[in-house]
Amino acid sequence: MKIQSNFLLTVILVISVFIGQAKDKDRISPGAESTDLYFPLLKGKNIAVVANHTAVLGHGHLVDSLIHSGFKVKRVFAPEHGFRGESGAGDKIANGKDPVSGLPIISLYGKHLKPTVKDLEGINVVIFDIQDVGVRFYTYISTLQYVMEACAENHIKLIVLDRPNPNGHYVDGPVLNRKFSSFIGKQAVPVIYGMTIGEYAKMLNGEKWLFKKVVCDLTVIPLGNYTHAKHYVLKIHPSPNLPEMDAVYLYPSVCFFEGTKISLGRGTTMPFRLIGYPGMKEADTSFTPRSIKGVSENPPYKDTLCSGVSLANAGYSIRENGAIHLEWLIKMYKSYPAKEKFFTPFFTQLAGTDVLQKQIMAGKSEAEIKASWQKDLSEFKKIRKKYLLYPDVLGN
Repeated sequence: MKIQSNFLLTVILVISVFIGQAKDKDRISPGAESTDLYFPLLKGKNIAVVANHTAVLGHGHLVDSLIHSGFKVKRVFAPEHGFRGESGAGDKIANGKDPVSGLPIISLYGKHLKPTVKDLEGINVVIFDIQDVGVRFYTYISTLQYVMEACAENHIKLIVLDRPNPNGHYVDGPVLNRKFSSFIGKQAVPVIYGMTIGEYAKMLNGEKWLFKKVVCDLTVIPLGNYTHAKHYVLKIHPSPNLPEMDAVYLYPSVCFFEGTKISLGRGTTMPFRLIGYPGMKEADTSFTPRSIKGVSENPPYKDTLCSGVSLANAGYSIRENGAIHLEWLIKMYKSYPAKEKFFTPFFTQLAGTDVLQKQIMAGKSEAEIKASWQKDLSEFKKIRKKYLLYPDVLGN
């Protein structure tokens, strides 16, 4: 019996090793882990890093790992939400000092969006490492563009450490009309553009979309084992109001409510998973937005009871369907008691066009609205295809 038991234990251990190796072989590895590809580019260089709390290498932050490895990191540039991810959406990000590394932090949010000549003085190479979610109005790709322009203008090399796009398996939404270009949407791309941040950087360069058509000296450190079909669960929430994958998948559909009188759950434990307003009829839940430090300190309808609809777990169906959902937006508009006050000026910035608002006000169906996007989407997909670094799922 003892011999049989030992043999069985050995078989189990061998099988476990093989399973572990198979899983590791399939594991998506971020560009930051491919140190053999970019560490040689950093030797003897003065380095600046554009990053937030998602820039993880191993069990620590990229910046801390670079310093530990003996590289000369001189300063950090922080995007929206701050360097260590401590700020909410739209919060002022101030310059300061990182308490962990002691490095000076320069904010790239608010009035100071683009690194200046002084900011980059003495820098030889800039590293960009931020986990994106693949949505046009998520501001990290705008920060990327400004950094690329600054590097090009100052003849500084940029290294983008690529990370997976959790919404990278589909392309959908209205394509931005450049008349509505802003920090929440600078280029003529759809709301969901289906590219990693490294692929997007290549497109900015290749299409000459940077200011005055400058070209950045760009190196993208690619992902390992990634395809646009793979389901990637983020290990760290990308920003304070996207704490769960359900919210990440809902974000491109629900964020339109930021440009309306509807609450999307900011100031609750379910941001982007609740929609409603005070006195809403046909509700299935209620919630009261509160001030939450570092997440949402002044949410719409603060301290006011709202009635609404829970969208918990609806994001997973969006992930499977690979399409933006407009049904909630259309229903909310139809049921809102003061339709003339439903939209705010911010809505056209989010949509990147004034057409979507006009279509909803005219009573167009979701199918009719989506049909109007198809020509522009088809043209964008042709551009997108040129810059893909990983196997695609769209067949175009």
